[in-house]
Amino acid sequence: MACHEIAALRLGLMRVLGQRDEAERAHELAELGGAVSSAGPIRSLCEAQDLGSLQRFFEASLSDLERRVSATPAADPKLPYLRTLVVLNKKVELDLANQIDSLGRLFKNLDEMHDLVHEIYPAE
Repeated sequence: MACHEIAALRLGLMRVLGQRDEAERAHELAELGGAVSSAGPIRSLCEAQDLGSLQRFFEASLSDLERRVSATPAADPKLPYLRTLVVLNKKVELDLANQIDSLGRLFKNLDEMHDLVHEIYPAE
């Protein structure tokens, strides 16, 4: 069993951040195996074009993971691993939201600082 959500998020982040590391890309694609070719949030996450889409697709992939865990029989030996994946991915979800919020604040602050410069030095 693989950490598909994390591998797909890394691929999506590589795309959004403009990172072109073919070795890393190949590593994450190998982690995903056939999951990347199936329609759904994992494939969409790999192909995200912006932070908003990345966040939405990651959240959708977590919903799928939670459904998979809830459908797993209590006696299944994979259940502890799946539960650990839920905890790991919840932490990543919170970190991703914080990073996106931080970038949003930077964007807003840049506008405020730009306005302040024009208050100090009005355009002629």
